[in-house]
Amino acid sequence: MIRCLVTCACTLIIQFTEAQVSLPDIFTENMVLQRNAPIHFWGKGNPNTKVEIKFLNKTRETTVSGDSTWNIYFEKKKATKVAQKLQISHGLEKIVLQNILIGDVWLCLGQSNMEWPMENEIYFNEEMKNSDLPKLRFFNPTYSGKNLFGKSFNDSIMERLNEENFYNGRWEYSSEKSIRTMSAVGYYFGKHVMESEKVPIGVINLSIGGAPIETFISPDIFRRLPSFKSKVQGNWLTNESLPIWVRERGYQNVGDSIGVVNDNMGPNHAFKPGFAFTSGILPILPMPIKGIIWYQGESNSARGHAYREVFPLMIETWRRDWKQGDFSFYWVQLADFMGEDEDPKDDNWPELREAQTMTLDKLPNVGQAVIIDVGEGRDIHPRNKHDVGNRLARWALARHYQKKGMVYSGPLYKAMKVEGGRIRLAFAHSDGLKSRDGQDLNEFKIAGSDGQFVDAKAKIEGKFVLVSAESIKSPTQVRFGWHKVANPNLVNKALLPASPFQTNNWSGGTAEVFVSSDPAKASSGKTTTGSKKK
Repeated sequence: MIRCLVTCACTLIIQFTEAQVSLPDIFTENMVLQRNAPIHFWGKGNPNTKVEIKFLNKTRETTVSGDSTWNIYFEKKKATKVAQKLQISHGLEKIVLQNILIGDVWLCLGQSNMEWPMENEIYFNEEMKNSDLPKLRFFNPTYSGKNLFGKSFNDSIMERLNEENFYNGRWEYSSEKSIRTMSAVGYYFGKHVMESEKVPIGVINLSIGGAPIETFISPDIFRRLPSFKSKVQGNWLTNESLPIWVRERGYQNVGDSIGVVNDNMGPNHAFKPGFAFTSGILPILPMPIKGIIWYQGESNSARGHAYREVFPLMIETWRRDWKQGDFSFYWVQLADFMGEDEDPKDDNWPELREAQTMTLDKLPNVGQAVIIDVGEGRDIHPRNKHDVGNRLARWALARHYQKKGMVYSGPLYKAMKVEGGRIRLAFAHSDGLKSRDGQDLNEFKIAGSDGQFVDAKAKIEGKFVLVSAESIKSPTQVRFGWHKVANPNLVNKALLPASPFQTNNWSGGTAEVFVSSDPAKASSGKTTTGSKKK
């Protein structure tokens, strides 16, 4: 991701033929640097040559080390209202970067729903009229092979399938032009936070359409853990420990290619385990950030049971690598998808949602935006990204920025109690429980000891929901929204939807898929229950 600044679209003053100093791609004009954290600049240069940086009316200098690297730090700074200039001197070279702000930097990651551009979002035409926002900035790089499906990559694409050149971009401020290709979720999230907190917001978008979670995790992590070692053993295109869909897509692109870079894990590709980490995340680890928003899981839905472990593993390792403590991490629970079936069978989508929800109990400073009401059934890409970004921003504003009175979550299942022929359900975030559409509560099912679920009647009693069915005299368990196309109507006073859940400890479905694919993981741990959520 590091390249010579002579190729960057920024203001350069070079006093000899060829520049020798370089910076990571993340440093360009219009960038946002994290407030209230040490400001860190780094790069490469000629060994034993002095590097001098002038920034915020202060000067710092260092000497390039023998391995051609250099690092310079400035003190913590509050958010700036006026754009700043950065000047770098290296020997006879002088480089100037203009229009720099200090504020909060958020990283957005995931697959196509996070990548989804504003120009394809339902409110785009209305939003672009109000998109001239100089204090909202985007680092929105393209990546090699973007939007190419079902075909082999050509030579120019394969040439960029390496860690240094995979991502290619520069910072831009929000405008009618720049928001077109920006992540719609990232845009709305950043805008909501900026307008609330009155500080510059920088959004770094490293999302990759179709990407499995494995590409965002360091391969070294997988190698060190017996449960996941199989994910990085042999050619990833034929590795049954990885989702079959991403392997098939990868083979279409690079399976028969000769010119693509290979190693003991097979050819480079956006879906290759660890590739997005080493290409996009690793190069910016020295840069302080405020937090991360995440929208991914569709490509891992057939292995939702494994997601219970790999998802929190990813968050924990990123926090360790960034060395900033438990920074904020908020994600989007999957919306409804697949055909509108009158009586959908149990499937893998609910297990992935459950794995996401379980992470709320496992880690601090995390949050989940539930969008079960935003999905479009037959389209895996809901066009309404405004509500998605808004709900993520609610978590950030309430939990991170400590905005008082902000309702940030819909009802989350907490506990159950059997009362004769009915079950009483308790929820967190339950103020003002009601039906979103004024109709009877839907998507509740109830079962007895035989585990056979039937449609249930549900009614609100204060902060509780009472569930029953005439055919179930001795109920033992409840499911809510437990299928791909669920569209439940239970909400709280902020009209935020309740998260799907099950009260029992069912571990079928994707657990069986995962066991057959990865025996090491199958023997490593036990299933955890999703019966108590905070």
